[in-house]
Amino acid sequence: MALGPVRGRWLLAGKDGRLTAYARTEGGLLRWTERAPGGPGWSGPDLFPAEELTDLAVGQGPDGYAHFVGRRRRRTGEVDTVTYHHAVQYQSGRPMGPWESLGTLYRKPDMSHRGGPPALAVDAQGAPHVFVRNAGRGVHVRRQDKKGGWGAWDDLRGSKTFEGACAASTAEGRVRFAAPGEKGISLWAQSAPGGPLVKGEDVPCLAQDGSLCVLETSPGRVTHFWHAADGSGVFGYREGAGVLALGGGPGYGAVAAARAVVDGYDCTVLAHRTAGGRTALAAYPTEHEAAGLWWTEIGEECLESPALAVDAYGLVVIASISARGELLVNRQKDGSSLSLGRWQRF
Repeated sequence: MALGPVRGRWLLAGKDGRLTAYARTEGGLLRWTERAPGGPGWSGPDLFPAEELTDLAVGQGPDGYAHFVGRRRRRTGEVDTVTYHHAVQYQSGRPMGPWESLGTLYRKPDMSHRGGPPALAVDAQGAPHVFVRNAGRGVHVRRQDKKGGWGAWDDLRGSKTFEGACAASTAEGRVRFAAPGEKGISLWAQSAPGGPLVKGEDVPCLAQDGSLCVLETSPGRVTHFWHAADGSGVFGYREGAGVLALGGGPGYGAVAAARAVVDGYDCTVLAHRTAGGRTALAAYPTEHEAAGLWWTEIGEECLESPALAVDAYGLVVIASISARGELLVNRQKDGSSLSLGRWQRF
């Protein structure tokens, strides 16, 4: 039984066009995979052990590989130690590789327990970047190099951040990272693929912890989405456009976002879990928020955040984890509208 989705974009398209969904379960990771590109059948759930690992997160690079990272807390005597661990799935439906230890955030025993949940993004070279809130409530990152080795933890600074951060990469593989905090939303970005992460100006909005997501809405330009901390709805931010009010009412968990062709237009599709536990869905022409959007509640009560993806036929797919721990999937009927078909349960 699934306990909820993993952190990050948990419905991914592989190089072969098949979609895969990932969720947490007791002692491991659950995976469902489309039997053929575009469905409708799915295999799974397949169980992959992840002993004592919590806060599992997933990220995908341009090569299509799915990377996973988790946090393990163990007590030795009177000291708690937190370590981070990484694994890779190279192809849709294939086994995952072994979990590799990334060690602790700090070398001192009395500091090693002070590392937050990880977030994960993969750059243009297919190198994962693991982000962690540190003891000073700033952010550390650890990167894999071209030869597969891992560098040291690098302090990105920042202050008074929360734990529910978001990491992603653009189509050309430039990594973006966003963290909500007491002062607003802190942003970091690579100015070029493979380059250093540079902190930008904070967005002066209070976001619900764990609600952030990011979507590339034009080449090299991203829009961030989140739930307002005061429950006033979904908001977005894009450089040059400022803060965008998108309605939707109070919600819980991460906002999901994807781009798809709807009625012949490039549209941004958004989804989130409402305060009542169901999924709300909306769409609008990409980067034209002024056109307006209308939210519709769909499906049954779900656990945490829904996911959005586009299948091999260019159709929108929405997934959630039911209150009974099942995978729920629905698919756009055709590209002429955002009308959905029947929900499937796996």
